[in-house]
Parts: sequence; structure tokens; C-alpha cells
Amino acid sequence: MLKITTLVLVLALSLSGCAEMTDTQRRAGTGTVAGAAGGAAIGAMAGNAGMGAAIGAGVGLLGGLIYDQNQKAYEQGRRDGQTGR
Repeated sequence: MLKITTLVLVLALSLSGCAEMTDTQRRAGTGTVAGAAGGAAIGAMAGNAGMGAAIGAGVGLLGGLIYDQNQKAYEQGRRDGQTGR
């Protein structure tokens, strides 16, 4: 029971920390977590989950930042289109 309570508390605190993050920070964080999870899974199959997680986290961070730049350019183009530029 203590493990479940601790897990719920850690999860709640982790999610509440995202409330004041910018879009860039959220996208980078999401990419990092997803990349680390995928990298750990692939690394576990290859024999080194830690190395896979580290590589996946780096690739996920890069992917999250690229996605963020794409979204910002899309939003800017949409704003420009609405103003008639």
C-alpha cells in the first residue's frame, strides 16, 4: 500500500510541475521521456537498456525541439494568413 501511495504522490507532483512550463519546455520534455522509454525498450532487446535510454532521450529531445519549431512556424503562418499579409 505504501508503494502505491508513494507512486501516486510522485506522479501527482511530477504532473503538477508541468503546469507552468512553456510550450517549448513541454514539447522537449515529452520528446525526451518518449525517446528514453523507446530507447530503453530497444536497448533492453539489444542488451544495454541504460545506453538505449540515454541515446533515446537525446534523440527524443532533439525531436521535441524540432517539432516545437515546426509548430511555431505553423502558428506564425496561420496568424499571418489571418491578418492578410
